[in-house]
Amino acid sequence: MKQPFNAKAYQKAVAAHAPKSPAALQCFKAFLVGGLICVLGQGFHDLALLIPVSEQDASTISSVALIFLTALLTGLGVFDKIASFAGAGTVVPITGFANSIAAPAMEYRPEGFVLGVGAKLFTIAGPVLVYGIGASIIVGLLSLLF
Repeated sequence: MKQPFNAKAYQKAVAAHAPKSPAALQCFKAFLVGGLICVLGQGFHDLALLIPVSEQDASTISSVALIFLTALLTGLGVFDKIASFAGAGTVVPITGFANSIAAPAMEYRPEGFVLGVGAKLFTIAGPVLVYGIGASIIVGLLSLLF
């Protein structure tokens, strides 16, 4: 005779066999790598101020440097290893956006530079840019009216 389904016993069995999630370690890794990316960005900013340029230009230079470095590391296959170690630590800063642009392009590189890289470069970035620009126009118009 079959025994009736027991939800509590099932949950207990699942909990006993489920792998333990190292959440604290993952949070620490994300914090560490995300912080190191921010320190690197601050370093680029401080170096740019030595040129000398304005504060706004230094911020632009540091953002462009981080985007370039991320795209380069994505193309070389290094950024994926960093991201698998750090998790969300690489997604939150501007490097996550740069990786989301470069990764699809690298995937379609064998199809050529125009139909492969060029066509897939904005697969993820395109919608983000469209909605970002659209939202900024709406906010700007509302700001102008009110």
